[in-house]
Amino acid sequence: MTQQIQDRFNIEDALIRYTRAIDSGEWDVLDTVFTPDARIDYTASGGIEGDFDTIKPWLAENLPIFPRRMHSLHQIAIDHDGPDRAEVAAYFHNPMVLPRGDGQPDLLVEFGGIYHHSFLRTAEGWRSRRLQEEVCWKRGL
Repeated sequence: MTQQIQDRFNIEDALIRYTRAIDSGEWDVLDTVFTPDARIDYTASGGIEGDFDTIKPWLAENLPIFPRRMHSLHQIAIDHDGPDRAEVAAYFHNPMVLPRGDGQPDLLVEFGGIYHHSFLRTAEGWRSRRLQEEVCWKRGL
């Protein structure tokens, strides 16, 4: 197996860890996805932008209002910039359920877009040092 194929598997694994951590609320798993100095921007979907130390607790505080979340990733493009850097674009679909307290049916909120990551090979493996969320469509808001 060539190094580039192995790198692809490892980067895709980091993307999967990211979506599963977000969906399950296992926030500490994000430590295995991002570098400590990562910059993350969720402003396209109404969130915040900041460093990893700011974003991680913000996610833990805000995402539980959606008790059910379920990402899926598609069309992952990885462009290597030398042996230790890669620009990654991954299409995403993210349906979430927002419960209504008035007895009305739950509201389905959906986002579709592209996650733009800058990955870096570290001693711990491939980690994202930048995530820019691009929302292409949304429904339910």
